[in-house]
Amino acid sequence: MTEEDITYQIRGAIYDVYKALGPGLLESVYEEALTYELRKRGLKVECQQEVPIYYDGQKLQSQLKLDILVEDSVIIELKSVQELLPVHFKQTMTYLRLLNKHLGILVNFNTDNILKGSIHRVLNGYRANLTS
Repeated sequence: MTEEDITYQIRGAIYDVYKALGPGLLESVYEEALTYELRKRGLKVECQQEVPIYYDGQKLQSQLKLDILVEDSVIIELKSVQELLPVHFKQTMTYLRLLNKHLGILVNFNTDNILKGSIHRVLNGYRANLTS
C-alpha cells in the first residue's frame, strides 16, 4: 500500500469520525474512534507509540508518545484546539525526524468544518493543507 493509499484511507476515516462525533471533544476520544475506524478499514494501527529521543548518542529518559502510527509509515497527530499553531506543525515534524518517517498528518477536530483547513500533510519539514 502506498502512502497515497494510506492517506486516502486516513482522510476518509477522519471525515467519518468527525461526521459522527462533531467538534469539541477531547483528543483521546477522537484517537480512540479514529483508531477503531482505521482498523475497521483493515489498516495496521499503533497508538501512543513511544518516540525515543537520543542526545549525544545516549537515549534520554524523557518520553514522547505520538498519537497514531498507521502501517508503520504515516504518523497522525491529533488536536482538538481553537486553532493550529506553528508549534503543532513543528511537533509533527520533530516526530517524523525522530522516527525517521516521511509523512505525517496533523488534524484539528475542533472546527466547524473538517473539510476547510483542518487536515494537513507534513513531509520532511514541509506542510501542505489537505483541505482547502
